[in-house]
Amino acid sequence: MQDYLSAFCFGDIYIRHGLDLKTRELLTFVCILALGRCESRLHAHTGGSLAVGNRKKSKLILNEERMAAVMKTMSKEEFDKENVFGMGFPNEMFAKYFIGNSYLNPLTNPKECPVFLANVTFEPGCRNNWHIHHADKGGGQILICTAGSGWYQEEGKEAVSLEPGMVITIPANVKHWHGAKADSWFSHISVEVPGENCSNEWLEAVTDENYGR
Repeated sequence: MQDYLSAFCFGDIYIRHGLDLKTRELLTFVCILALGRCESRLHAHTGGSLAVGNRKKSKLILNEERMAAVMKTMSKEEFDKENVFGMGFPNEMFAKYFIGNSYLNPLTNPKECPVFLANVTFEPGCRNNWHIHHADKGGGQILICTAGSGWYQEEGKEAVSLEPGMVITIPANVKHWHGAKADSWFSHISVEVPGENCSNEWLEAVTDENYGR
């Protein structure tokens, strides 16, 4: 699989006409830098950019000290700037199913659109209870991560780190939870996937012990 990915990404995509390799590597570097919290990729493409002839003194090639500053946990003010879909209002209706405070900003009107989308914001350490999106056919949920850093976990699996730009597809009838990391605010757009006989079942809270792991 790694051989296939490498051959496709760097053997096909990276040698397309239109951009020289130096420019393409710099653009890749800038995109990873803008995304944030991708230290391993940033390290790799720093080396890659230098290897194809970009100069160390380029303003786009950062030293280790600057890289560490870019990757540090963002402040609430920085988060608010990144959270372009808005924090909305306290999620009081579902507060009993959350540990910590969450906020909801609906993006579609259920009366006008068959698909409900909302930007959900979690304060640091906030997470929802284990829950299941039931459906006889279709259904489930899609999370589009928009700001900050969080966690997603399905029952019996390791937790997945959530970063802006990631998309998580949650099948129907799968027990799971999601929320913010302990040191970061986090937002995602929640998409309720249409299906037959859909319902949500809220379960037990995610314990501090489980969350700490």
